[in-house]
Amino acid sequence: MKLKSVLLILIFFFNTATSESLVNGSVENGKSISVTCGACHGIDGNSINPLWPNLAGQHAEYAAQQLAAFRDGKRMDSLMVAMAIGLSDEDINDLSVYYESLPVSQKQISDPNSFEIGQKIYRGGNNKSGVAACIACHGPAGKGNPAALYPLINGQGAMYTAKQLNDYASGARKSLSPVQIMQDIAKKLTNEEILAVSSVSYTHLTLPTNREV
Repeated sequence: MKLKSVLLILIFFFNTATSESLVNGSVENGKSISVTCGACHGIDGNSINPLWPNLAGQHAEYAAQQLAAFRDGKRMDSLMVAMAIGLSDEDINDLSVYYESLPVSQKQISDPNSFEIGQKIYRGGNNKSGVAACIACHGPAGKGNPAALYPLINGQGAMYTAKQLNDYASGARKSLSPVQIMQDIAKKLTNEEILAVSSVSYTHLTLPTNREV
């Protein structure tokens, strides 16, 4: 128990530590390039389509990695590949630091009936099925870890998150890292758990009594 407590404390400080962006880019140029991106991801980086991700506040390191993967064919999505294929490394860096600079739009809990199980999975996982706690990589408030390329999921849309978890589980999406952490976790989640953990508004993870809808 003592070792577990120490690990949780280390995880907390590791994931909440602030650091300067490791990506060297121009916010101003990124804003100019983002005009086309805004059609899907919103002019402020907060998408109006629940199946398209919010980019506002996303770590530039992670965003740059994913954009490069779409451009280079390592991650497949017909629309995103078409949009990214003409981007230079400089363009990708500029877009990434621009979206990182935008404020995250706070989201409410998608399904308040799933709040308890969503919190439970996020914070403690599921020992019976071997599901690891989301908090270990994404932090106590869903802020992720830029140095480790763990994305910000705070404020991400529930439908988008659920789709990504299902894609990981089916193999439609693969981790860019050789260690397939997300596939291993997603395969062990039930449909109910996927919907629940996706539904929880990560802006409320530190405010468990706030259950607005």
